[in-house]
Amino acid sequence: MSVKKFLSNHITLIEWLIGGAAIMLPIVAWLGNVTLNKITLYDIFPPLGLIAFGLMWTHFVMGALRRYSSVGANQRDLYMNISMGLVLGLIILHPALLWLALYKDGYGLPPFSYMDVYQTQLGFLALGTFGLLIFLAYELKRFFGSKKWWKYVDAAQILGMGVIFVHAIGLGNELRLDWFMALWVFYGLTLAGSIIYSKLIYVPKEESNGTK
Repeated sequence: MSVKKFLSNHITLIEWLIGGAAIMLPIVAWLGNVTLNKITLYDIFPPLGLIAFGLMWTHFVMGALRRYSSVGANQRDLYMNISMGLVLGLIILHPALLWLALYKDGYGLPPFSYMDVYQTQLGFLALGTFGLLIFLAYELKRFFGSKKWWKYVDAAQILGMGVIFVHAIGLGNELRLDWFMALWVFYGLTLAGSIIYSKLIYVPKEESNGTK
């Protein structure tokens, strides 16, 4: 059986399997870094961002695999609907729990709390904030998705993934684990490969046939 045939026959199973792994692996890494009977908000918020990134990574990878195997996206795809909802919730909770923890400890709200607590890491925090704004902007697609300029917002998601990738390297305790850093590098390489294939290599059938 060819690779394309295998993918086309098992694309849904593959989607759910890598999505499940994207959720479970950060949790495993997180459990290795916390003391369960002493968990605080500072312990809870980091893995939420890692899971959100992993789920968004699956969207890029699965998009490339679907194009490669000629399996079209299903607008009612259960995995996409559930994972996109999870991503939205996680990317909001990730910074919100940090803001709450800092506020409760008397540091106030960002940017002043960041300046007090993360003086040497402000650049990485700025990248995280920038990425968050990019991803939240995508939620406006239902209102502006038909506009000609929306393609720029769509393309900005790639930039968002890049800045969050670097943000996590600079701040993520879980990435201090060798195996999780190796996973993170794998995320980065396969993300780059998926984007290159989808944007530069893949040619839709109607274009390859010379039709519009």
